This record gives sequence, C-alpha cells and structure tokens, in this order.
Amino acid sequence: MSNRVIRQFEERDMAALGVMYAQVSAQEDVLFWWVGDAGNWENVFCAFEGEQMVAKGQLQLFNVVPPGRAAESKHKIFVNLKTLPGREKDLELRDSVYALLLERAQVLKSTLPPEYETLLCTGNYAAEESCHAYFAEHLGYLPDGCLYTLQRDLREPVHAVELEEGLELSYAPIDSPEQRAAYLELEAEIWPETPLGMERLLEYQEHPHWTSMVVRDAGRVAGSLMVWQEEETGIIEDVFVCKPWRRRGIAKALLNRALTYLQEKGLEQAQLVALTTNDSALSLYRSAGFQTGRQEIRYYTELG
Repeated sequence: MSNRVIRQFEERDMAALGVMYAQVSAQEDVLFWWVGDAGNWENVFCAFEGEQMVAKGQLQLFNVVPPGRAAESKHKIFVNLKTLPGREKDLELRDSVYALLLERAQVLKSTLPPEYETLLCTGNYAAEESCHAYFAEHLGYLPDGCLYTLQRDLREPVHAVELEEGLELSYAPIDSPEQRAAYLELEAEIWPETPLGMERLLEYQEHPHWTSMVVRDAGRVAGSLMVWQEEETGIIEDVFVCKPWRRRGIAKALLNRALTYLQEKGLEQAQLVALTTNDSALSLYRSAGFQTGRQEIRYYTELG
C-alpha cells in the first residue's frame, strides 16, 4: 500500500499503540506483547497507514547460552507479530513487518556466543489460528511444544507443607555476581538445552516483590523457585528440584510457600506455565490448587 510506513517504535507512537492494543485485546485469547521501556524499542517495528497503527512486531532475547554449556544448547529469540482485527490474512502486511524483524533478529544473533545455534521462535494462544497458519504454513516454522497457563486463586487457603527432617526452606538472595553465576550454573544443569541466562535473570529481578526461595540439605541446594509480581498477578517461575532429592515433597513445599508469600503481598491470583506434556508437573501444580487455563502453541525456525 502506497501510504504504508514501517519503522521502529518511537515515543510519539504511544497513543496509536494504545488504540491498537485496545482493539486487539478486545478479542479473547490474543497474546499481545507490550513494547517495554525505551531500551527495547529498537526491537519493535510498527506499520502505519496514515495515523493508524495496523501491525506491530517485536523481538525478545529469551535464552542466551553462555560459553561452556552443553553443545546441543541453543539461543532462542522470540517474535510476536500482530495485526489489527480483520487484517490477519493480509500476508503483504505481515511479510513487510516480518522482513524487518528478521533483519533485526540477525543483528541480535551476531551478539550471542557463536558456538551455539540460534532459534527464532514464536508462541501464540491456541485460538489464534491465523498466527499459527502464518508461521507454520506460510513461513515453514516447525512445532516446538505447547504450554498451559495455570492459575491459582490466592483467596483460597494455602496449607503449609512440612519438609523431611534435615531439609530447610528459606529465602535466597541472588544479589552479587557470584551468587547469580552460581544460580545459573545450577539452573543450567537442570535445563541444559535452554538455560535461563544472565539477561533474563536480571529482567526477572526487576519486577516488584521478586525473590528466590530454596530448600537446602546440609547446605546443598535441593530445590528452588523464583516469584514476583506482574501487574496484579503473582508469577512463579523456574521451579526445580535436583535429581537426588526428587519425590520428597520439596517442590510442593516451595510452591505453597511461594503462594503464601504472594498472599502476604495482597495479591489475589498466582500464575505459572508448564508444558502440556509434563504430566508429573501438571499433577503437582493441580495438587497445589492451580487450575489449567489457556494453551500457548509454539513454533521455531533455525536462524541461519
């Protein structure tokens, strides 16, 4: 279209973004990323027709694998691309924004440790059929699993879980570079193919009420999780138990303590995500009072 302009997001675009966000979010189950602070705007591209924002695409570094990890580890960059309602099948519009996102993804890739491959990934809610068709059928992305969002009503009682004798649950500050490095080293042992990475850890720690909880056995870390607030919801993330201590009630004790912590902060809802195929984790979360909510379907392509 001759009057279409596509460029990086700027401060002056906030009003147009607000209008687009209201129209898109009026639909049920649409995963629309907010642009974040100004430091992230170089990763956000918008299409305008006159004064109207008709499409927005955005990138985020998701997993950055530091040197020395498993050879099969992969960096992950996620992309979110949305159009105004009624424009979902406008392939010319989508393609024109995606082309700039792809160029920017290559720039981000060039900043990552080169010994690992980089995947360009996307995730959209199950009801967003046009997004699945665009990435999977039109662009040739491959399936990369599905996630459930699980919700817990914090107005319902949370019961304490007693740990075995010798196990101790406490808050665990991760404030110094040494503490962060030690945490990431352990976390990478749990998920060697998709370690958290320093960038995302620092991002998590910026949220209100962020804290980490850990269970120790004679000083050794047996399990851990992180918790924080996003808007009016409590988020629980990175729940893990190290192999020698599994099936001993540690994860449930951590979850229930995190739920109590969020209750103490005055929140009414808690949320976490889990793979739809992880039956043991889903059983654990449901036993802690979580209910299965929306499903997110993910795809990926190799960023060559």
